Amino acid sequence: MIQGNTSRRTAFAIAISEALSLLSFTAYAQGTGPSATEPALSQGFRFFEMSGKELFANVCQGCHMSDAKGAIGAGTYPSLVADRKLEASGYPLHIVVNGQRGMPPFGAMMSDDQLAAVVNYLRTHFGNNYRDAVTSEDVKAVRR
Repeated sequence: MIQGNTSRRTAFAIAISEALSLLSFTAYAQGTGPSATEPALSQGFRFFEMSGKELFANVCQGCHMSDAKGAIGAGTYPSLVADRKLEASGYPLHIVVNGQRGMPPFGAMMSDDQLAAVVNYLRTHFGNNYRDAVTSEDVKAVRR
C-alpha cells in the first residue's frame, strides 16, 4: 500500500512539474518577458540605471547592504552610515571612480552623471547630510 502511494505521489509531482514547465514556456512565448526596449539588467560593461538610488540598489548594496551598514563575511564591506569619510566629496568620488582594495573601480562602467548621482545619493542618505553636490565636472577632474 505504501509503495502504491509513493508511485502516485511521484507521478503527480512529475505531472505538476510538466504542467508548470509548459505554462512558463507559453508565457515566455507570448512575450511576457522583458521587452527589447527596456532591458531587465544592465547590458554589457555599462550600467543603464541613472538615479543615485537605482545605482546604489543595483550596484552598491550587493556589498554594502540595502541599509548601507556594510557586512563582514567573505570580505569586509565598510558601513556607509553616518560616514565622516563622505564629508569631503572628493574622497568618495575618487574611491567610486578608481576603486580601492577589494572595491572595483566603477569609473569605466558609469558615465560622469551616473558617478555624480551615486556619490550624491550616498552623501545625502543613510544618516549622511552632506549637501554640497558633486557635479559631472568634478567627476571629469577625478578621471584625469
